[in-house]
Amino acid sequence: MSVAPLREDLLALSTETLAALANRGLVKRAVKELDAGAGPEVGGEADGAVTGRAPDGAETRLPVGTGLDGSACSCAATGVCRHRIALVLAYQRLHAAPQDQPPAVADAPPDGREPTQPVWSPGEFDDERLESVLGRSAVAAARRAAERGYAATVHRAGPAEPVPWVELPTCTVRFPVPHELGYALTDAAAPRRGEMIALAVRAFRAADAADAPAESVSAGTAATVQVSVGGRPGPAQGLPARSADVLAEALALADQVLIEGVAHTSPVLSAHLERASAALTRASLHWPAAALGELRGQVDAYAARAAQYEPAEPARLLAELYARRRAGRSDPAGALGTQEPAETQLRRARLVALGCRVTGRGGAGSAAPALRSAAVYFAHPDAGITLVLRRQWELTDGQPPTGHELGARRLLGSPLNLLAAANVVSETLSRGPSRTVAIRRGRVAGTSITPLGRAWAELPQPLLVRDVRAQLRAWDGRPPRLVRPRVEADAVRVVAVGEIGPVGYDPGRQRLEALVRDEVGTEVVVRADYDPVRPGSLDALAEALRSGARFVSGMLRLEGGCPVLDPLAVLTERGCTVPDLAPGGSAGEVSWGTARAGDPIASALDAALAALAELAHLGLRGQGHGRDRAPREALTAAAAGLRRTGLRDAASRTEAVATALAADSAEAAAPLWADAAIQLLVALELHEQSGAG
Repeated sequence: MSVAPLREDLLALSTETLAALANRGLVKRAVKELDAGAGPEVGGEADGAVTGRAPDGAETRLPVGTGLDGSACSCAATGVCRHRIALVLAYQRLHAAPQDQPPAVADAPPDGREPTQPVWSPGEFDDERLESVLGRSAVAAARRAAERGYAATVHRAGPAEPVPWVELPTCTVRFPVPHELGYALTDAAAPRRGEMIALAVRAFRAADAADAPAESVSAGTAATVQVSVGGRPGPAQGLPARSADVLAEALALADQVLIEGVAHTSPVLSAHLERASAALTRASLHWPAAALGELRGQVDAYAARAAQYEPAEPARLLAELYARRRAGRSDPAGALGTQEPAETQLRRARLVALGCRVTGRGGAGSAAPALRSAAVYFAHPDAGITLVLRRQWELTDGQPPTGHELGARRLLGSPLNLLAAANVVSETLSRGPSRTVAIRRGRVAGTSITPLGRAWAELPQPLLVRDVRAQLRAWDGRPPRLVRPRVEADAVRVVAVGEIGPVGYDPGRQRLEALVRDEVGTEVVVRADYDPVRPGSLDALAEALRSGARFVSGMLRLEGGCPVLDPLAVLTERGCTVPDLAPGGSAGEVSWGTARAGDPIASALDAALAALAELAHLGLRGQGHGRDRAPREALTAAAAGLRRTGLRDAASRTEAVATALAADSAEAAAPLWADAAIQLLVALELHEQSGAG
């Protein structure tokens, strides 16, 4: 039979979209029933509603413009049931194009170019339409959020990605069916679903007002637009007065740490740091809150002589706080995280594990407790982002475990070595502003873990990288790491391997390097360093690469002008290898390379940063004339090294700190220390990304 008018929205629903609206199990069951001839009887009504009666007696009605959530079914199931899915699939089969009929093709443009997909924008939905589908309360909540202001990344539809979507601070929203709002998909939990969809529509409106989407799409690639939506103007520095006061109080504590030194801080100052970090979080200044919290952790670790203390880390965190205060005057959202919520509960999330990184400090014979940490990285295909789940163990008794031994520890109710190479579907997760994953308190049930299979091959761009150079070009122009959003796993990608070259070992650096090519022929260096915490990792990595790696996951970066991948896992025809969790023992012969000479510019920058880090440890106070001259002499020597490599401005800033200290003026030296540290850290980052090394 025929239903008039034709429901284009139902015909546009793919099985992937149906699975996201319900779950894969229901879609598979509905397909099986249809194949067995047990599908519903399809009917229609004058207003366009599609009706169905299932063999078990359930009656289903799919009205126009509401999506599956707004449809009705007489069965007892809550949410999108199998009867709704079966009716959509039966309707699609009823109206499938005949096998001998060619698919419709868009008219060719008059200039002879390839035809393009129809362009549409979710910005076309007005508030009246939003309220009719999402409800007044959701639209009102979105309006209040827009008044506070928020940042979003708008991804327009294009030939490579036909679905427009928006990355919001808390979640992503996709619009898989053109001109239909009811089928919008988001990974936000149900209570905030409507609000998030409305915010995404507002983001598209802002992008439409500032950009020409048709030109971007006709060029053959989907356009990505950064937009800032709403917001009321604040004081000169772009922050509300109360938030500016909270930030100033936090930076005053940072000054105190720098002047007194990590080695001389008291428990009282540590308590002040904890309270200031919490105040920053309440003020939605999430990036400085995280940095201040880590600084407090370093202060406490040193006081306890714990393995977590890293001598260079307090200096880097102090420099980050100073840099974010300066950058926040013009870009509070990016530099301070003002528009990031503290936590977002995820609805039924489907994650794909990308491997694990095991780190640690201390061990047998050490006075301090041993520390072991595991970070499991996940791709979130529906959101197009990467997430990380972290777990830390402080061990006081016995021999600290290796990465392989940690593989037996349980996370999300599963052994770590299984979780790090699996598909995960969970209803118990929440996501932090830095894209860290947390398990909701008291809930591990509701999480299913299955083998990885071919999940990597089905990841969307940019999670799956087939052209490494194109991915690195997309990262051009990002702000320095000191002021970028504190998004963890931002550089974690899966690289499709086209060809595997030689695998070699550098004994001077205890480093394994392999040369691979991506699918378009770009050379990528797969590089891993030896760590006694994970003694079997290099052997396992070499064996997996020699076994015919098809995909390699890891942290992608540009170093010395060359793409470098720090590997997390390798997928071959035989399965997935997670090197950090592999047992020890030789996997075979690896050729021995030749240790290479160091980079003089990087060495000079490292020496200057080490001198500044020593000052942050000891404190600026007490380094004046007549006191211990070693820290000032180290600064002077570092400045001379910078000058020899041509970094004159960096040398002058480093010398200025030594001069202020010689005058016994710690307060005057503090801003000079910040100037030097920021410049040196940014210079080192840019140098590592250049071809100069």
